[in-house]
Amino acid sequence: MERKEVEEAAFEAGIKLGALFHQFIGMPVAERNADILEKAMESCMLLQPYVVDAEVRIDRDKLKNISAFGYTSLMPDMLYARVVVKVGDSQVSAVLEWDDKLKYPLMRLIL
Repeated sequence: MERKEVEEAAFEAGIKLGALFHQFIGMPVAERNADILEKAMESCMLLQPYVVDAEVRIDRDKLKNISAFGYTSLMPDMLYARVVVKVGDSQVSAVLEWDDKLKYPLMRLIL
């Protein structure tokens, strides 16, 4: 693997996860549409250059006992996302997930 390609793939993975996060946080979500929203987010990432795989999960436990109106807004602590990016012969995987200790969504490469 060429270092330049690895760096570009890592950068692209971060861009994809950051865009996903800022694009979808705040979306209306409930148990009845969580699958649809996950698939929509995956589909959006898969459209982007260099992405070869994507996975999104919304924490269903956090969708129980929500507002009287039956939905809530997607919050950072509900979201897990993984993306695989390939540039040339170099491939990286990265995740976005909530860090409970820091109370913050972090992105990291999976090594």
